[in-house]
Amino acid sequence: NINNSVNFSFKTLKRDSTLYNGFIQDELTLLPDTLKFIIGSKFEHNDFSGFEIQPNAKLIFTPDKKQTVWASVSRSVRIPNRLEHDLQLLYLTQVAPGFFSGGQGNSNLDSEQLISYELGYRIQPMDTLSFDIAAFYNDYDKLATGEMGTPFLQTTPSPHVVIPIFADNKGSGETYGVELVAQWQALNWWRFQGSYSYLQMQLHSDAGSNVILPAKPEGESPHHQFSIRSSMDLLDDVHLDTTVRYVDNLPYQNIASYTEMDINLAWVPIKNLELSVVGQNLLDSQHGEFNSSTFSTPMEVQRGFYGKVSFSY
Repeated sequence: NINNSVNFSFKTLKRDSTLYNGFIQDELTLLPDTLKFIIGSKFEHNDFSGFEIQPNAKLIFTPDKKQTVWASVSRSVRIPNRLEHDLQLLYLTQVAPGFFSGGQGNSNLDSEQLISYELGYRIQPMDTLSFDIAAFYNDYDKLATGEMGTPFLQTTPSPHVVIPIFADNKGSGETYGVELVAQWQALNWWRFQGSYSYLQMQLHSDAGSNVILPAKPEGESPHHQFSIRSSMDLLDDVHLDTTVRYVDNLPYQNIASYTEMDINLAWVPIKNLELSVVGQNLLDSQHGEFNSSTFSTPMEVQRGFYGKVSFSY
């Protein structure tokens, strides 16, 4: 149940939703110990977009015990949520005296659709060293967009003009990139893991679209990310983890690239009990990671320290 207010209102205050889903999968051995094919699908019915089919297929080739090559293709969807579907009016910002922008839902909004292609390779040249590389290409269709509608006069609580921004499926796009991971057991008590990812995003508005700020998401994801982690067993019951990470800049958010380091020192005095001291973002007193237009003052992540007690059973 939702109660309407002056700032926002819904078309229906109460909604009962049902969701049905199921999954099937089969694994076929094409060549014993060398080539196998996995195929499956998720089936779902929901009250917002109806019946959805999300199939996937994966081919795995293992020429020897040290190498694996795989390729996959899958379809997935993101169904609309209640806000996108049932929202009557949500006041966002005052664009001028007496003029406000207002978000509106769309009961005809369809699911966002994604066809994903992946290709990967793994090699373990020795017992202590392995490399993984994966490339991906994602094809998006019917992406949800915020479309500008026809302004109208609202008389309560006082006369003002609302510029509506309603949800629609007038976006499409592609993302592609690569991910690399390396793991090295340098000594029996010292391990390293490094990773790198590259992401490129291209979004488009359909013909006839009146989308607001169409290029915004393209500048909200970093192109490059890198991290390296050191895990040391100083004693049988004392462990030290150190992680250094780099994140590329976010042009639209006006966030600069940054490099940070986290350290975790853990002691396991008895089985199932762990005491740890953690330091986060140690290289700078504070740095920006994301800006939201909801707040006038951008928030920054600060250097931090804390202790933790964990008990498992």
